[in-house]
Amino acid sequence: MKHVIDQPLETDRMVLNYGPHHPATHGTLRIIMELEGETVTKVTPEIGFLHSGFEKLGEDLNFNQYITITDRMNYLSPLCNNVAYALAAEKLMNLEVSKRTEYIRVLMCELSRIADHLLNVGMLAVDLGAMTAFLYGFRVREDIYDLFEKATGTRLTTSYTLVGGLMRDIPEGFEKAVLKVLDEVDKAANDIETLLNKNRIWHDRTKNIGIISKEDAISYGISGPMARASGIDWDIRVNEPYSSYQDFDFDVAIALNGDVFDRYLVRMEEIRQSIKICRQSLDKMPTGEVIIDPNLGLSLPPKDEVYNSIEGLIYHFEITMPHRGMTPPVGEAYVPTESPNGELGYYIVSDGKCTPYRVRTRPPSLINYSIFSKLIEGHMLSDAPAILGSLNIIAGELDR
Repeated sequence: MKHVIDQPLETDRMVLNYGPHHPATHGTLRIIMELEGETVTKVTPEIGFLHSGFEKLGEDLNFNQYITITDRMNYLSPLCNNVAYALAAEKLMNLEVSKRTEYIRVLMCELSRIADHLLNVGMLAVDLGAMTAFLYGFRVREDIYDLFEKATGTRLTTSYTLVGGLMRDIPEGFEKAVLKVLDEVDKAANDIETLLNKNRIWHDRTKNIGIISKEDAISYGISGPMARASGIDWDIRVNEPYSSYQDFDFDVAIALNGDVFDRYLVRMEEIRQSIKICRQSLDKMPTGEVIIDPNLGLSLPPKDEVYNSIEGLIYHFEITMPHRGMTPPVGEAYVPTESPNGELGYYIVSDGKCTPYRVRTRPPSLINYSIFSKLIEGHMLSDAPAILGSLNIIAGELDR
């Protein structure tokens, strides 16, 4: 006689800690998942694993000292953070930098965008099992970091941008080195797309996964490649240009489906457009100084003068002394910039002292991450690395 089950089987939901130990969370995120089988039913993200009090530190450092802190907010493209903070401080102080300074900043920001996107695409590929694509991107990313070392003296936390200019001018022969690396980046981008664009497994893991509708992107305040992959034609470099971006001819990469695959395609196209911008900046590079007039008593003197003359040493000492140097008027300023992940801006409030009264940042990772809980629900657990990787969360600016 067969045993008849009158009632359907009931199973308890399983609660899973996805991260920070999981490789796809890179040791900096914890995601509490509720699963029915392998289907995600609910997600509760927990942030704060890399909280360093970056914003509060800005209230105890003068305007140029804080540049070193912005480096560490986004450690994949720190030069973009440097420029974003410097633009807000310069707006606060009514400072106007030279055209050459703006072009060099654009060059450095676009090289940073290329490096950031290459690593993002590479890590997304690794999380889904495509190791070769990661190696193609990581190799040329190292070449870009060689360029940063030539120009700034260091590879990662550069502190190259100053309020009022740059630490130093680009070195002799830098143009030729940049052009060589850009050719290598173009070849690497071709190799990555050859591997992935028509790869059946890549399509299965990324197409129709983590779809962000245009309406949701607007509702959640999503910006950058994630928004453009959902069909939103918005790029701050075009819509609210800064640092002479209006002088450059480039296309804004747009997609329509808003899934992981489209976010990958948008970033790959942005790499090509950044190559185009970098070439234009070198072709049209203006002459001039890269720091505002030292007689204004606001900028740091060149290091050669500090090390080799008593006047330069005294001047450097006076600029960096407490209650001396840069003292902006009472007021507030914010300048939005187009970082590799989206809108990045610093809101600075001044009470007329040499340190800001308040510093707050608008980090794209924090805003973009807010939609993850909605994106993952109803997907399989195996889709989590694809969706999370396509958001390109940088924990330093997520937690601040």
